[in-house]
Amino acid sequence: MGASIRWTARLRVLLRQWRGAPLTWLIIGGFVLMAAMAIGTGLTVDRFRQNAIESGRESLESSVRLLARHFDREFADFTVLQKSIIAELESHGIDSPDVFRSEMATLAMHEVLRTKASGWSDIAGANVFDASGALINSSKRWPVADISVSDRGYFIRLKNDPALQEEIEVVPGRFGNGPAIVFARRVSGPHGEFLGVVSRAITPEQLESFFASTGLGEDSSIAMHHQNGQLLARVPHVDAMIGQNYRTGSPEQKAVFERSFVTTQLESPIDGKERIVASRMLTGEPLVVVATRSLDATLATWRTQTKFFVTVAVLSIGLLVLTLFLIFRQVTNRVSLEKQRLDTAMNTMTQGLLMFDQDERLIVCNRRYIDMYGLSTAVVKPGVDFRDVIQHRADTGSFEGDVDAYCDRILSQVGLTQSSIVETTDGRLIEIKNHPGAAGGWLATHDDVTERIRADERIAHMAHYDALTDLPNRVLMRGHLERRVAELSHGKPFAILYIDVDEFKGVNDSLGHEVGDELLRQVASRLRACVSGNDLVARLGGDEFAIVKAGTSDQAELSSLAERILTSLRLPVDCKGQEITTDASIGIAVAPDHGDIIDDLLKRADLAMYAAKSEGRGTFRIFVPEYDAKARQRRQLELDLRQALARREFEVHYQPLVDLSANVVTGCEALLRWRHPERGMVSPADFIPVAEDTGLIGEIGEWVLRQACTEAASWPGDIHIAVNVSPVQFRSKTLALKVAAALAESGLAPERLELEITETVLIRDDEEALTILQQLRELGVRIALDDFGTGYSSLSYLHRFPFDKIKIDRSFISDIGQSEDSSPIVQAVVHMAAARHMATTAEGVETEAQREVLRQLGCSQMQGWLFSPAVPAAKLKQLLSKQAAAA
Repeated sequence: MGASIRWTARLRVLLRQWRGAPLTWLIIGGFVLMAAMAIGTGLTVDRFRQNAIESGRESLESSVRLLARHFDREFADFTVLQKSIIAELESHGIDSPDVFRSEMATLAMHEVLRTKASGWSDIAGANVFDASGALINSSKRWPVADISVSDRGYFIRLKNDPALQEEIEVVPGRFGNGPAIVFARRVSGPHGEFLGVVSRAITPEQLESFFASTGLGEDSSIAMHHQNGQLLARVPHVDAMIGQNYRTGSPEQKAVFERSFVTTQLESPIDGKERIVASRMLTGEPLVVVATRSLDATLATWRTQTKFFVTVAVLSIGLLVLTLFLIFRQVTNRVSLEKQRLDTAMNTMTQGLLMFDQDERLIVCNRRYIDMYGLSTAVVKPGVDFRDVIQHRADTGSFEGDVDAYCDRILSQVGLTQSSIVETTDGRLIEIKNHPGAAGGWLATHDDVTERIRADERIAHMAHYDALTDLPNRVLMRGHLERRVAELSHGKPFAILYIDVDEFKGVNDSLGHEVGDELLRQVASRLRACVSGNDLVARLGGDEFAIVKAGTSDQAELSSLAERILTSLRLPVDCKGQEITTDASIGIAVAPDHGDIIDDLLKRADLAMYAAKSEGRGTFRIFVPEYDAKARQRRQLELDLRQALARREFEVHYQPLVDLSANVVTGCEALLRWRHPERGMVSPADFIPVAEDTGLIGEIGEWVLRQACTEAASWPGDIHIAVNVSPVQFRSKTLALKVAAALAESGLAPERLELEITETVLIRDDEEALTILQQLRELGVRIALDDFGTGYSSLSYLHRFPFDKIKIDRSFISDIGQSEDSSPIVQAVVHMAAARHMATTAEGVETEAQREVLRQLGCSQMQGWLFSPAVPAAKLKQLLSKQAAAA
């Protein structure tokens, strides 16, 4: 009892582990997912921050690039004007300051300056100062004001340094109230003497108004500095800052005035904010355009995005926490339910289930195992030893054999998957599977597989044996042939006999499938009786059988066997109360004489069988090489036939139908002819069977129908056209539509078209055939029954189907007029047709005597060589024209 409790507790621990592991992984996965979301959000926010800063830098770089390009063009205009004026002044060859002052301070020179400056507009104009700094001329006004620039830094530097040609400086304005940005150039004599200065000036407001138009946005600035750091103009404008030098501070700040272009991030010396700075030097002047934007303004949009992402992340993590909580609660609530379901599932399994631990003690045993062997739950319970379980089975009679030997064998293979099928004392088959456990021990399942194995055996039998006759089928025969071929090397020949029951289709169609099936069973039984135990009889399908005759290649012996088979099959057979006589066609191939490859042997036996059929049926043929040649010829004929219609090799000839009483042509039968480009005229007897076998007869028949209708439409109105309809065309279910289309296309009146069908199209499905005939009758066409008397149950068809004419087969006409001829049969047919208001046409009339007898018997029409063979359309028109002329 203590052991039972101990093992039950162990089982419960296992179940708790089974339950807890998924929850643990779920919680760990949840925390990992939350951490991933937090890290992902942080990385995304940081990436967006870098993108925002990079975008701000690019925006500032673009702005200073455009501004530098603009001011390069503007200041180039300043330079051009100043250089033009200086060139004009220096062209006078003045070499002393006094002469310069006297010649430049004239009205004439004022006009020159005004003229040159007229192309540019600015506030201060162009001003000329002498060597002492006094204003002596101006493009703006005359006479000039009394102004001196001798105290200006730029003037002093230009005067004292001959190498210095230009200076730019922000100075308090002399012509207005605000500061001005002065562009001054030195005027030198022929030998470098300092003669004076030419200057132009613009106000910072002029630059700042353009800066403001760029619209850089909040907390941004644009400034222009001299390379020496002096601030010339700035937006936003601060008066106190103009003229200050900012080339101070860190190397990064000084680099703004030293490099051609700079993009950096630094603390602003103006307002102390962290700013993104972009600068670019002008190419023509020692000036620098500087644009800045505070980092706070640059990151304004980023902060909005960050709030959104953080909010979404927090909400997502909160939702995840809530979801984990709900899942955890749901799982814990369902643990007891799942345990109950697990117990229920184990106890309702169709298999017996046992689980043993690494100590060979039972952990789990379901109810099915107990019931399967009739065991006691007091013995087979958790904690019991594996050997004790098997011993209990032996004691209760469900195990036979040595208990210790069986247990040793199972325990020696615990680490392997084992499977075996045992039979119990009561005849049941049980499949036992042992699967190794992950932590030692094993799981055993016991399953009642008796029905499954028996079913498998039945399925295996069905896969290799014919269900109707219980003979081996084609699959089993092929395996048998493979073994026979392997024995050829040991000098053991064999033969294959292909057997095809003649006229079986007619029996099946006329007497029903039950009679046909019984006939096949009787054939199978008789074939078995004709061979020895070493021979194989197989049914290949339908009415085809085969015999593999072992140990012989003697053609005389094989011929004797074929004769015995034919003699046996010809004996009358009682099938469901019907006494039936049958026959067969047999083809024989011998190995190794006719080959040692299975497919070749089967093919040659088949060819020999078809040769027997084509040579009259009810006989046998042993394969000869000529059959291969005939098969190749037939295949070539089939290939040519497939192309004949497209190549327009077919022709329609017409054989007149003659009224026996008036001896005039009243109609014609359309007959197909094939004019082959190499073979010449091919007989219909050769190619029509091939067309029927391949299905080409349908397409060819439709062409004949359209061609005949078109041709007949040009004949006199009292001449009708008869067209044969093949069984393939008749069974297509679209015959009426195609006939209607041919009539509409040709314009032929429906009553002038007569369709000839044979009895074979009526055998298979009377109701379907009747429906098609009624459809044709509704079109207005006439219907004739061809080859009457050569098929099955002809008289019943005359009673059930609405025929307009009966065509009497030529086999009843050939001997008419002779002793013991077929006149009574013809007489009976004519009377029967007349009673049902049907016309009669005799086929194959070749003599005057035959025509006279037919006339006396009351036959309506005749056709045959006596009057005319089938002729081309052109020749038929000549015949009809002569008849019309005679009439």
